[in-house]
Amino acid sequence: MDMKLDSSKAIGTDNANPTGWQLQKSYAGLPSDLYSATPPTRVANPQAVLLNNKLAENLGLHFSAQNEAEIVNELSGNSLPPGSHPIAQAYMGHQFGYLNMLGDGRAILLGEHIAPDGRRVDIQLKGAGPTPYSRRGDGRATLSACLREYIISEAMHGLGIATSRSLAVIKTGEPVYREQLHEGGVLTRIMSSHIRVGTFEFATRHLNRTAFAEFLQYVINRHYPRLANAENPATALLKAVMKKQADLIVDWMRVGF
Repeated sequence: MDMKLDSSKAIGTDNANPTGWQLQKSYAGLPSDLYSATPPTRVANPQAVLLNNKLAENLGLHFSAQNEAEIVNELSGNSLPPGSHPIAQAYMGHQFGYLNMLGDGRAILLGEHIAPDGRRVDIQLKGAGPTPYSRRGDGRATLSACLREYIISEAMHGLGIATSRSLAVIKTGEPVYREQLHEGGVLTRIMSSHIRVGTFEFATRHLNRTAFAEFLQYVINRHYPRLANAENPATALLKAVMKKQADLIVDWMRVGF
């Protein structure tokens, strides 16, 4: 099954959209078992703590065309950037020796933004409220955890190590209850995609052969298009991912992680 990702209509600045958002929803075109449509939950009093203006410019986002209140509302989940299609993704994973149903329990994917150079990146709000995968959790994040991820992910990027990026940290104005009371936060996370090994573990157990083949073709087209014509694209993808993960772990170890 040949499934192409068309970004040609989304590159460049649209005069009708001066903020620069160019959101698409190709992942939401996959079999619906792989995700749940989930809007963010509004927060009481969002305020910007950190805005990564350099990254925003690199992505073609023109924050200077918006006032801060508009930016903060979009990056807290109180309003949505144009073209958003919020979903929570399903996946599985091994915890404590068992394979468990996981999924985005506190993260909501707004869509895939097309940068001026044609890159497709996920825009995800972490801490944006409960989803069908929250497993009785509150779906929120602490401000301290958001700040920690922002600092560490940007440091990893600076060290040349493959990582997610952080576009913003927003303080929600609401408490988050953990072992003690914390301030709440929402992190805007940028990633080439949030497709995981656990997404494949979920897909092999919950999709039929046709749907799984569609998902597999999507992953190859999105991340390894050069493998589309391989003799066995699935095996070629496995080998490519194994090498990429080995390289990543080496990079982690060389900085002491």
